[in-house]
Amino acid sequence: MTEFATSADGTRIAYDRQGSGPPVILVDGAMQFRAFDPATTEMAKELAGHGFSVVHYDRRGRGESPAEAPITLEQTIDDLRALIADATEGADDAVALFGSSSGGAIALAAAASALPVSKLVLWEVPLDAELGTDGEQFLAGLRERIAAGDGAATIEYFMKDMPPEWLAAAKAGPSWPVMTAMGPSLEPDAEALAWTQSASRAALWAGIMQPTLVLVGEQTLDLMRPAADSLIANLPHAELGTVPARDHAWDPKAMALTIARFLVG
Repeated sequence: MTEFATSADGTRIAYDRQGSGPPVILVDGAMQFRAFDPATTEMAKELAGHGFSVVHYDRRGRGESPAEAPITLEQTIDDLRALIADATEGADDAVALFGSSSGGAIALAAAASALPVSKLVLWEVPLDAELGTDGEQFLAGLRERIAAGDGAATIEYFMKDMPPEWLAAAKAGPSWPVMTAMGPSLEPDAEALAWTQSASRAALWAGIMQPTLVLVGEQTLDLMRPAADSLIANLPHAELGTVPARDHAWDPKAMALTIARFLVG
């Protein structure tokens, strides 16, 4: 049954909670929410079966968490703060975060903001070069298209550096209208990725002391391994792991088992 957490500005954030045990919140990346992402929904069920209380939520501006643009990273972190309070029943206990793709950058920003986070699992965070300016330029371009209200242009722009066949398949499929409707919710993804270039990463992440598992697929896109190396080099307590995966997609059972082993350990 869908539950709701109330964020700082009154926005209701919809979520499902499964299982019992230490809490884990799943932070989706671009174009993901519960009704649009069966792999993460299945992974949540599998992870709950390993003895965790798993919260899978619709990020602001997606699914059952409607919100008006602009949608910011600060609001997204506020949403996580509210979800953590619900997951811990107001006890101020720490929760683990699983950040998928650009959701991993959001999870990092949440940990750097001193939210009560116990451990981090980061899946293929698409980082660009440290101290680069491309993230800020990308964010500015995305904001222009969101402000213009052109959903198709927003998604085309967001996916411009992805394999071109991904965009072609999206536009040819029945899910394209769903994707174009969630364009404003992509701003926090781009903002979080730009943040990772805003200072030296050693300085930016010096306060993230939580044990962190950085995951890549056994077959992965070219940028993901250097991005993982940067995370390992600059997070104080990070280790690298691999899962059976290719093209930025993973098997739910294998991912759940990998996360569970790390969190238990």
